[in-house]
Amino acid sequence: MAETKGKFDFAIDRGGTFTDVFARLPDGRERVLKLLSYDPQNYRDAPTEGIRRVLEQETGQSFPRDQALDTSQIDWIRMGTTVATNALLERQGERTALLVTRGFRDLLHIGTQARPNLFDLEVCMPEVLYEEVIEVEERVILRQDSCQLPRNDLEVWQELDLQRVEQDLRRVQSKGISSLAVLLLHSYTWTAHEKAVGSLAKRLGFNQVSLSSEVMPMVRAVPRGYTVCADAYLTPKIHLYLTEFSAGFKGGLKDVDVLFMQSDGGLTPMEQFYGSRAVLSGPAGGVVGYAVTCYGFMEKKPVIGFDMGGTSTDVSRYAGQYEHVFEATISGITLQAPQLDISTVAAGGGSRLFFRSGMFVVGPESAGAHPGPACYRKGGPLTVTDANLALGRLLPSFFPKIFGPGENEPLSTEETMKHFRTLTKEINQYLSTNQLSSSAAGGHHSEMSVEDVAMGFINVANEAGPAKGHDTSEHVLACFGGAGGQHACAIARALGMKTVFIHKYSGVLSAYGLALADVVEEVQEPCSLKYEAGSYSELDRRIEQLSQRCDQILHKRGFSSSQINIEVFLHLRYEGTDCALMITATGHPSNAHSCMSGDFRTAFTKRYLKEFGFTITDRPIMVDDIRVRGSGKSGIRSKVQPKAGQKSPRPIKMTQCYFEDRYLDTNVYLWEDLSSDHSIQGPAIIIDKNSTILVEPACVAHLTEDGDVCIDVSTGTQCVLGAELNAIQLSIFSHRFMSIAANGSCAAENLHLHKYKGTTGFLLCCVCDAGDCAVPGTQTHKYTTNYNSRLFFIRKHSFSVAAWLSKVSGLTKVQLNIVTRHHSRLYAPPLHLSTTGGWYFHAVTEALMAPAQYPGCSGTRNLRDNLSDLRAQVAANQRGCQLVGELIASYGLEVIQAYMGYIQVNAELAVRDMLKDFARRRRRQEAGSLEVEAEDQMDDGTPIRLKVQIDEQQGSAVFDFTGTGTEVWGNCNAPRAITLSALIYCLRCMVGQDIPLNQGCLAPVKVIIPPGSILQPSQNAAVVGGNVLTSQRVVDVIFKAFQVCAASQGCMNNISFGSEKSGYYETVAGGAGAGPTWKGRSGVHTHMTNTRITDPEILESRYPVILEQFSLRPGSGGAGLYRGGDGVIRKLRFRSPVVLSVLTERRSTQPYGLHGGKNGAPGLNLFHKTDGRVLNLGAKNTISLDPGDMFSLFTPGGGGYGSAGEQDGDHQLPSKHRCL
Repeated sequence: MAETKGKFDFAIDRGGTFTDVFARLPDGRERVLKLLSYDPQNYRDAPTEGIRRVLEQETGQSFPRDQALDTSQIDWIRMGTTVATNALLERQGERTALLVTRGFRDLLHIGTQARPNLFDLEVCMPEVLYEEVIEVEERVILRQDSCQLPRNDLEVWQELDLQRVEQDLRRVQSKGISSLAVLLLHSYTWTAHEKAVGSLAKRLGFNQVSLSSEVMPMVRAVPRGYTVCADAYLTPKIHLYLTEFSAGFKGGLKDVDVLFMQSDGGLTPMEQFYGSRAVLSGPAGGVVGYAVTCYGFMEKKPVIGFDMGGTSTDVSRYAGQYEHVFEATISGITLQAPQLDISTVAAGGGSRLFFRSGMFVVGPESAGAHPGPACYRKGGPLTVTDANLALGRLLPSFFPKIFGPGENEPLSTEETMKHFRTLTKEINQYLSTNQLSSSAAGGHHSEMSVEDVAMGFINVANEAGPAKGHDTSEHVLACFGGAGGQHACAIARALGMKTVFIHKYSGVLSAYGLALADVVEEVQEPCSLKYEAGSYSELDRRIEQLSQRCDQILHKRGFSSSQINIEVFLHLRYEGTDCALMITATGHPSNAHSCMSGDFRTAFTKRYLKEFGFTITDRPIMVDDIRVRGSGKSGIRSKVQPKAGQKSPRPIKMTQCYFEDRYLDTNVYLWEDLSSDHSIQGPAIIIDKNSTILVEPACVAHLTEDGDVCIDVSTGTQCVLGAELNAIQLSIFSHRFMSIAANGSCAAENLHLHKYKGTTGFLLCCVCDAGDCAVPGTQTHKYTTNYNSRLFFIRKHSFSVAAWLSKVSGLTKVQLNIVTRHHSRLYAPPLHLSTTGGWYFHAVTEALMAPAQYPGCSGTRNLRDNLSDLRAQVAANQRGCQLVGELIASYGLEVIQAYMGYIQVNAELAVRDMLKDFARRRRRQEAGSLEVEAEDQMDDGTPIRLKVQIDEQQGSAVFDFTGTGTEVWGNCNAPRAITLSALIYCLRCMVGQDIPLNQGCLAPVKVIIPPGSILQPSQNAAVVGGNVLTSQRVVDVIFKAFQVCAASQGCMNNISFGSEKSGYYETVAGGAGAGPTWKGRSGVHTHMTNTRITDPEILESRYPVILEQFSLRPGSGGAGLYRGGDGVIRKLRFRSPVVLSVLTERRSTQPYGLHGGKNGAPGLNLFHKTDGRVLNLGAKNTISLDPGDMFSLFTPGGGGYGSAGEQDGDHQLPSKHRCL
């Protein structure tokens, strides 16, 4: 299949803007072609048109556009397409209905209940893909003989009511809906009910029926539900396109081998190309392209793929095997399907340029194709492309004249320079008058030139973060995409990489990769076995069955045994954890202590150690899934060699390019004129039809024997950076500190054993300066670790200014601090946990078990998990220490500390600007009053009072909580740190732009809190409720004072239950408050928490509980011009005796509406006894439950905004309101 049969072969990537065509001709020659994906005035379908042009030009025959193409000269066609991607992004899929187990109609709307942007009060989230929901009367539950369940160990609790399902199906069918997604709980292991529903729907005439048990049979209902909805939503669009595409050929392509690229990098027959496997069809071809061409050429050195397009940069990695992920979020939809691990990490050519509060900012906003960059002559903004043009790195004379209103003009350097001159003037004015810049420069400011500004934005755009723990210096950078060549050398140098590889078809590499790809058949099934000797025979049997299925299918497709390769993967995790890894035993042959397919135990422990820095040797290893991937080798290999030519390459012209601080003479070469023996010394520009390559000074480009460009990147001499402020470096250091914090957050999140066990995973990681002041931090989930390269210790710091929570902190000091917060209930003085000499787990164990000495108390019930979590935190912090150490080694401690200070001052200035702006508007509206105040109450009547006095000239404010109620008897007291945390959160939201969250935000404000109050209680006060409840009320009061938005639910709804053997804790979403231009989001966590909730299937598999309902609470949001978000209903029925504790608020008070909007509904906690009685538990209670008892939680709704009489309550403006 790899060799030509005297016919034409086509590999085509149909992108959103351009369609790329790679053609291999009957005589072995190769052609590439690029054309617009959408040009209805000239052709109906771009791939068909590309094939027509090649056939017509190469054969000399006429192939009229209005006639179907003759396929007698075509052997095969391979395609990648963004049809599914675009339909998902633009929400242009098929009208779809969701069939789901009764009680869970809103499960996919609620999702994990976390919001994507912590400081976005509008809570912008993509809507679900279905428009109708059918709740199915059926229920399957898992037996509770043990928490780790063998397959099919379940009970049919409620039989499927097919008669009712048929009535509902006919109802949605009458509305014109013909696509169905079916999601029934636990169908990953019990498929009968889904199959019965699917058969009925097909009999009724539904065109597309997607079953979650077939699309992706993996545990966890929420991501499986998103995936099956995407499949039902997208597959009809794909099939429609395939039908239209086939109609352009005689015989409908029946005699042509047509294959499509899937998201996992494998080809599949056209009739088996489905929506859930198609979303990354286009990008996958590029990964295959560089993997095949670069990895082998560079002596099997690992490769990082760098695909810089118009709006973003995609990064991937290849080290001999394709790296897959099995869950990824695309356009807000989490897909649970095998796909290549492609991450969007940086700006693209069309990313916009901003100067905000002293910082150079690139993206994430994009100019798009229309109006495009300023140089496109359509009134667009400045972009990365404009910066390259301003520096002389793009040459307009080599671009087609397709710009301007009439699309007949060249790129406009004049338009770009006009915009840059205006921006440069603004930057210089800011830097000359700003107190941060003037003080850092000793009162003297050197003006920036247009070139300095453009170069600054390029440097910020080139800034890249750590690459998932890999040592980038040991990799080759494979660069492709339209804009990648302009930045390749700078990116490689920044990452310590010595070689850049740019393929001769880099401009169409996704298409070329399709020609190189294998045909893939994958099968997967769930498994709940332990990886131990007693299970090996069963594992071997099931692996053999799946392998035979793959082998048989590939044989039917024409592959011989020598062309087929079978890979076996086991999805493994330690018992009691949720971080599963898909493991192959390649390199680890089977032995007496493994199954026949390989030594998966050794492979797993090595990979776990590499990923996380530790292993859990005393835990069994669980097999969640068995996956077999069969590959049929079918890719071609290019035989086209470039000509050998003259010894010295001839430039076609010389131009001037700006590098760092001056212009340099730069030779310009046409790629097509270069020969395989040519070397080009930088600076130079190499141009072909589809891309521009910038060879920077001190770099050397070589043309390989295959005609590819290989650039040797020198490390160069790093310019000495002083401690004085540089506005560009300020932006770069801000990004670097944020990358370190984010890296620690991700590591700790992946490592934490309770990621889905209901223990709130709220990881807050930050870098602290020598004074324990937070520099940038990232918030993802609730937890604290502070760290030292030699010493790790934990401490109680519920009264520390730096603390968000009453919790355990782990601290490691590398002259600076890396902090990860971990929510726990340990109250102890500072306690050493580890040093370079080992662990102090004996002392930690004593501390964790110490509460047992008090009557009615016990020590921790999960000591082993707790100690493993602490190991994980140490490992995560070690990564942070390493990254900070690298910064110090590169720039020196003085410089790092100086820029930590500058970043905090930058945040301070942003807050001062916000306060000044508010004061000016307040003065106009309120006749000069610069004082605002507000009051709200806790459920027990304790008032929270605030008066804010603003100084317009200084941009400062006094936040005075005088009048707030006294310390309370219960645990709702909030240490001062909690109030400050709530305040810094509110200030960051009101600033309305993306600034690093740090201690500087509090510099412009003075906070007065009366001692002895609920917000500054005595040292021995109970405070756990202060963190999770009172903090939310503080936020409500601050936003009410500033009239920002209506109140959100004002509670975290803390629910815990357990016995002597285990315990479970969760916080539950509610309604978000509406604002001046938005409706409140329903079923989401707000303000001071963002914890994810345990998936229903995980919850029921590990705890003695049945989740009977988890849905929105209709009508609980306050009415108004913009309605408040609804709360949720969550019902838990218990299967064994437990003790239940509820710690909630807003049960007797209501979340306030604003400007005429109505209040949200209060929450309610009900206890349903087996004898039929229903009891109101109140806001806070602890009770014992018997088997069969049920707890019902009704969470509060958000307040409405504006009078409903002004307009329809569903009114929604298209604009977003993100600041005051």
